[in-house]
Amino acid sequence: MKMIRAVVRPQKEDEVAQALEDAGFQELRRWNVLEPSGRRRRKAARRAVAEHSKLCLMLVVPDSDEHKAVETIHKAARSGQPGDGRIFVSDVLAAHTIRAAKIE
Repeated sequence: MKMIRAVVRPQKEDEVAQALEDAGFQELRRWNVLEPSGRRRRKAARRAVAEHSKLCLMLVVPDSDEHKAVETIHKAARSGQPGDGRIFVSDVLAAHTIRAAKIE
């Protein structure tokens, strides 16, 4: 299994979620995050990093669906402007169900 986390513009939330649903990915977690802009600015004697509000979307998919999910997110989230976001993919070694105390 693969865990896919996408950090996207909040304005793209509905578009990305709908595209994933249309592609057959029903389980989607979302939360707000702050992302550093990459530009540093001087503030008195210390450095401050500007932050931008983003949305993090997470889903777990079978290995065979990784490419399909990533491409779906990429197409729906892309505006062509800097700051469109990033997609992170990692392996899931195990998934534990808390209530039933079972490992999938």
